[in-house]
Amino acid sequence: MRKWKRVDTAEGPRFRSALAPHEAALLKNMVASVQGMLDEREAATPSDPLEQITGIRAGNPQAPEDSTMRRLLPDFFKPQRDHPAGSAAAESLNGALRSLHEPEIIDAKKAAAQRLLDTLPDGGGRFEITEDDANAWISAVNDVRLALGAMLEIGPEGPDRLPADHPLAGHLDVYQWLTVLQEYLVLGLMGKPIR
Repeated sequence: MRKWKRVDTAEGPRFRSALAPHEAALLKNMVASVQGMLDEREAATPSDPLEQITGIRAGNPQAPEDSTMRRLLPDFFKPQRDHPAGSAAAESLNGALRSLHEPEIIDAKKAAAQRLLDTLPDGGGRFEITEDDANAWISAVNDVRLALGAMLEIGPEGPDRLPADHPLAGHLDVYQWLTVLQEYLVLGLMGKPIR
């Protein structure tokens, strides 16, 4: 991947880069996988009679069981300490907030992923995106990083390296590549020079 280059035009900033064919294919597959996971989550939402009456979409009130999906759709509320009423109060609040907001969150994540896919050059090569495209790229790449980070069990102090013979060593390299891709694009959006 080449570093992002910001070019200011009369229509607003543009961001240029280039991807090798294998980088473009890898990014396409990973973003499409995240889209598929979000589609499955959406399809697993139980039917809501109130939705049928009002037309207002409701989300799945249950937290995802899968750790990757929990990273993409975390709880809205985490108690700071044990509540006298127990964890049921936090679970109830999270269920209500999921019902209200999860459809919009999933829609936004899928729209960002689709925008990345629509602007990703088939087979790699040079390309240019708008500021809105760049924001979508940042969001979609972040979702891929979250999913991959959950699989690798990366926390705030995640590993910088895994032994070469570790079965997930290559995945960590991809995670770090995505981090650089995202960081350089954020710096470009902020108008900061890329070192």
